[in-house]
Amino acid sequence: MKVKTQSVHFSADAKLLEFIEKKLAKLDQFSDRILGADVMLKLENSGQVKDKIAEIRLNVPGSTLFTKESSKSFEASVEVAVDTLKRQLIKHKEKLQRRNRRSA
Repeated sequence: MKVKTQSVHFSADAKLLEFIEKKLAKLDQFSDRILGADVMLKLENSGQVKDKIAEIRLNVPGSTLFTKESSKSFEASVEVAVDTLKRQLIKHKEKLQRRNRRSA
């Protein structure tokens, strides 16, 4: 899977980029048809606390899965986002299997 990461208003360090790629690579076990992932990392300054936002768009044939999560750290945001994408992938795969059973 090809992972493209963008960071807005800051530059992400290699450790964070490696963490993101490692987490997204785990999604391959739920679907072998993932074409790529676009990751957008943003800082949101809301009052005293700066929230870290991770938006992940997963490209699969016939569909695009998307999630946006915010947390106190990028690592936590990415972990929650990957869990959400895992559920979406499983649902997407089940939907395709139901569709294939009907047409067969």
